[in-house]
Amino acid sequence: MKSEDTNISTSDIPGMNLDNKYHDKKEIIPDSGEIQKDVEKTKGEIDKLKSWIIKKYPFTIALGLLPPQSLKMFIEEEEIPKETEKYLHAYMIVPEDKFKEIPKIKSEVVKQIESSNFKQKVWLQIKTPVDIWEACLDSKFDLTYAIAMSMPIYDKGFLGALRFAQIHRSLVLQKFEKYVVSYVVVGSFIRGEATSTSDVDVAVIINDTDVKRMPRLELKERLRGIIQQYVAEAAALAGVKNTLHIQTYLLTDFWESVKDASPVIFTFIRDGIPLYDRGTFMPWKALLKMGKLKPSPESIDMFMKSADKTVEMVERRMIDAMIDIYYSVLNPSQALIMLAGNAPPTHKETITKMEEIFVKKEKLLKKSEMAILEKAVKAFKEYEHDLKYKISGKEIDEMLKETETYLKRLRGLREQIEKREDEKTIEGIYENVFKLLEPLVGKKSQEKTIEEFEKMFVKKGLFSPLCSRILNNIVAARKEFKKGKLNSRKVDEARRDASILINEIIEYNQRCELNSKKKE
Repeated sequence: MKSEDTNISTSDIPGMNLDNKYHDKKEIIPDSGEIQKDVEKTKGEIDKLKSWIIKKYPFTIALGLLPPQSLKMFIEEEEIPKETEKYLHAYMIVPEDKFKEIPKIKSEVVKQIESSNFKQKVWLQIKTPVDIWEACLDSKFDLTYAIAMSMPIYDKGFLGALRFAQIHRSLVLQKFEKYVVSYVVVGSFIRGEATSTSDVDVAVIINDTDVKRMPRLELKERLRGIIQQYVAEAAALAGVKNTLHIQTYLLTDFWESVKDASPVIFTFIRDGIPLYDRGTFMPWKALLKMGKLKPSPESIDMFMKSADKTVEMVERRMIDAMIDIYYSVLNPSQALIMLAGNAPPTHKETITKMEEIFVKKEKLLKKSEMAILEKAVKAFKEYEHDLKYKISGKEIDEMLKETETYLKRLRGLREQIEKREDEKTIEGIYENVFKLLEPLVGKKSQEKTIEEFEKMFVKKGLFSPLCSRILNNIVAARKEFKKGKLNSRKVDEARRDASILINEIIEYNQRCELNSKKKE
């Protein structure tokens, strides 16, 4: 049998030792083969029940069957009556916002089970992710472990992610039980939002207080590397595609962060759920809730000073934004001056050159548009000459808005300049080629010139057929440009091809002149 969403085969679920009090008793959660014996008896009924539940309650997070040998702990914790020990135990997980509806849901599901005439009696538990985490907060880690090892009948990803974390935790404890203080899960997984591919965030706190032969940083890196190696093994055993993100803390560093009132650590303590704890994380969590975890005077001073640094940093970023705006209008302006056929201007020359070329001479820019460039340059000069220069966010917003207008105009100006230059280029090519052909074929119309050149020179082998094709292409390119259909790339191709034809004509004329001199 496979879970619908996670595609986990029952053969993927390993039997593993419980820890804490059940670890001492060598209690083992049976593997899927043991559970399968009970399931096979009612396989058809379970499939029908699953389909009915999913259709009736589409918000269902997961549906699983608890391992039979784990039921003893549920009985001891008074989660289930003792007489149900021989029953098939279904575990249904629903969102927290459906908590008030659980009695109604349970009643309806039980009626459905009774009407289905199951061959084996079924006991149903309906819980929310919060209920599961409450068991962890009560240090009932074996209970949560048993839930994780249940056989998934239906799973949107929560059971798979929990199983992944629990198996990884067990592998880590088997290797480093002496050093692991707490194994804690955090993030969206805690909120019951896990999917079959979502990330699972985990923190492992390592006791380094008795380490003497190795630097703590080296210890942390070694343990972190080994702990990370177990991720792939845990994923394979769990049969999931989730990713486990692990943060490793040394106990001494963690405690320093607590004393320094690190917001990250306080959030971690507040929201984290331990899957394993040796009496360290839970007291911190309780103390934080009671308001007993308070920052030291030094940490308060540090946070107060950080506020001043933040203000300075924001002011510095405002200045950086102004500098960025300055270069964003300066560099394109310099580019257009060069595009117009001028030498690259200096920063100081840019405004003057822009006015001379595009405002006064070409009349392509307005003075109001130039004012945007002038404003940016003025702000930059003020900054250069005033060490205490400041600029407000409002001014930055205004400059940014004006800059967008200016750059939009420059893009349009570039198109105008390139089109004008392309026109000059294509007309220049056309005139040069036909002027060179005049001494060869005489002064004739365009059509006659092409016809005579083909007849008198190409067909007689004095020029290659390539020259004829280039000549026709130049004429076609000029025609296309007049229609506005020719782009800069095509113009550049025409220029390169024209140089071949022009060189051929010049060489031919030179040969003719040389032959005439020899005859003289």
